[in-house]
Amino acid sequence: MILIKVNPFYPEEEKIKVAAKAIRSGNLVAFPTETVYGLGADAFNENAVRKIFEAKNRPADNPLIIHIASIEQFFEIVDTEQAKEIENVANKVWPGPITFVAKKKEGCKIARSATAGLSTVAVRMPAHPVALALIRQSGVPIAAPSANLATKPSATKAEHVFEEFKDKVDVLLDAGNTFYGLESTIIDITRNPPALLRPGPFTVEELERIFGSIEVSEGARGLKTADVPIAPGMKYRHYAPDKPLVLCDKDKIAKAIDDAKNKGLKPILLVSNETASHFNGVDAIALGSEQNMYEIAKNLFDALKRLDKTDADIGIAQTFPERGIGLAIMNRLRKAASVKD
Repeated sequence: MILIKVNPFYPEEEKIKVAAKAIRSGNLVAFPTETVYGLGADAFNENAVRKIFEAKNRPADNPLIIHIASIEQFFEIVDTEQAKEIENVANKVWPGPITFVAKKKEGCKIARSATAGLSTVAVRMPAHPVALALIRQSGVPIAAPSANLATKPSATKAEHVFEEFKDKVDVLLDAGNTFYGLESTIIDITRNPPALLRPGPFTVEELERIFGSIEVSEGARGLKTADVPIAPGMKYRHYAPDKPLVLCDKDKIAKAIDDAKNKGLKPILLVSNETASHFNGVDAIALGSEQNMYEIAKNLFDALKRLDKTDADIGIAQTFPERGIGLAIMNRLRKAASVKD
């Protein structure tokens, strides 16, 4: 792996060129977006895209998100009529942490494995200078899921990527921590009203101001899985630490601690700063203040990874209100938890 430290705001052209050459050569590049680190390949190169699935041990029926750097690329990938319908909205929200699942343009060059052979394609324009520079320099859209092994928490810093992939990735662009710490919001625009497939930084409340009405399914809340996923995060277990994780309401945490101790297990809490202050005698990984839910979101995946490095036997995570980005936090926690209290 070639590790390249790059300025997150003003990416150095010569450094980006190294990674772009790797993309054009059919190799894998891990790079930062504003949400999480992605594991990218030339979206038009079938062999390169298959390397992503192999490196992550990702099921072949779990489609990837195609990252673009211009509306022109959007029209190259998406059905023309649907692209025109959503163009005004796309220009308002992109670059940004929102992915549209749309009809795939007939004859488009996107690798079949990137869309899992479906007639739809998931597309987004990331709001990170490094990601945009890489796509532009590469000259092709980049297919990229989160840069983590399948089922594991997503990577929000370069060291997360390095720990899991080392010799499986050709180039790693290190631009420090990502901004949001949770993957993009995914919305299916082939349906009317549009359907939320995965909550993220772009909230339902914001989507409703744009579309008027949004369908929020049990799957989007992390309560149900899809038989045929048309976007990441819909079918398989995600974000799971190796150690067991219990998810419970704040008023049940004391009981969960006692239950763990009665079984001879050492617990550790994954909770807000406020909740941690009520359990001074118990180890805790504080996620941030409940007054800033975006801080909690940003720290969540790192906390799940840190859990596995502690000497605790079990993690106990608290629930959060499902409004704003809280919906996305709960989606991730439900998928990560092995036990729901």
